Amino acid sequence: MIFSRANKTRNLIAGRCESDSMTRFRLKYAPWYRSIEAQRGTHIRVDGRDMIMLSSNDYLGLSFHPRVIEAGKRALDVWGTSPTGARSSNGSRGYHEELESALAEFLGMEACHVSSAGYLSCLSGVAAFATKGDCVIADKNVHSCLWDGIRLSMASVERFSHNSPEDLRTVLQAVPRETAKLLVFEGVYSMEGHIARVPEFIELAAESGCFVVVDDAHGFGVLGRGGRGTVDHFNATGGVDLIVGSLSKSLASTGGFVAGSRASIEYLRTHSKQTIFSAALSPAPAAIALEALRVLQEEPVHHERLWANTRRYTDLLKSLKLDTWESETPAVPIVLGSKEHAYRFWTHLLEKGVFTVMSIAPAVPVGKDLVRTAISAMHTDEDFERIAEAMTYAARRL
Repeated sequence: MIFSRANKTRNLIAGRCESDSMTRFRLKYAPWYRSIEAQRGTHIRVDGRDMIMLSSNDYLGLSFHPRVIEAGKRALDVWGTSPTGARSSNGSRGYHEELESALAEFLGMEACHVSSAGYLSCLSGVAAFATKGDCVIADKNVHSCLWDGIRLSMASVERFSHNSPEDLRTVLQAVPRETAKLLVFEGVYSMEGHIARVPEFIELAAESGCFVVVDDAHGFGVLGRGGRGTVDHFNATGGVDLIVGSLSKSLASTGGFVAGSRASIEYLRTHSKQTIFSAALSPAPAAIALEALRVLQEEPVHHERLWANTRRYTDLLKSLKLDTWESETPAVPIVLGSKEHAYRFWTHLLEKGVFTVMSIAPAVPVGKDLVRTAISAMHTDEDFERIAEAMTYAARRL
């Protein structure tokens, strides 16, 4: 039978898709979803042109490390391509447990659970632990995955000003003491490059009886002893309940993790729908993350080079008087203040063969429209020469 929409009631949702102004904007200016045709290290090809990648989250540059690549290949030979099921049913494998044990030990936590996406792990780190009648207190700039976790939890929510212990104290004082509370913030804020004020936050949380969740996707591998993360950077591991994050950044893979006490991880496995009903992490990504974790510990040169490159890059941007939003990490925004300025700056960088990402309101606060850049340990002297030329060219045209 052939169906026709003629003389049918108007499909409002289909009409919404066809007339959406933001989609028209995206398709017209093409700032996102740009396809990379080839890559080797920091060098990529886009629209047939060779470019320098300056927005990757591959902070340690391990995505092309020979040991890491070989580990992924071996896992395919041993385990096949997929566990073909959820961990709660037929999808649990020994390689999951090996990776979880290594991550927990590295982070100084009792236990860990890995999943097939960092978004899922971070979302479940909130949604599985807060419930209706509880109150989640969140830094207003936390990632979308955490906001989704808050919504799914059905808990009430209170926001506090970005990275402000003073405002957090005010918010906590307004929440009834008998209410169960969950505090969530990021270790490193990926758009701003800011490091969370962890000691003050966990002190206030302890005074108020908060369950503390830290999303350290952008701090893991970057801060702390040997890359153990933001919480370790402040020697504050005992003050947090969960560390959640991604395997797709410093560990050069895909997937995510939740690390905490054994009781909290088993509670997650019992109650988190994202955990119970999601397909388990596949063999190759797990093996890649595990080998990258070993390389991180055995070859500190990558961590050292990351920070040397970061200092070199931020010095360049300061010399050009570009606004980096006081970034303290390899995630370095260039704040332009309006979407028009951000778009022009982004296109000027593309002209000179430097690939970055444009972020505009509401993804960032109004007036903070920016071009997001990120430094890797893989960036070379030759890369920096091209980056400096491109930044100078774009800055002069502001």
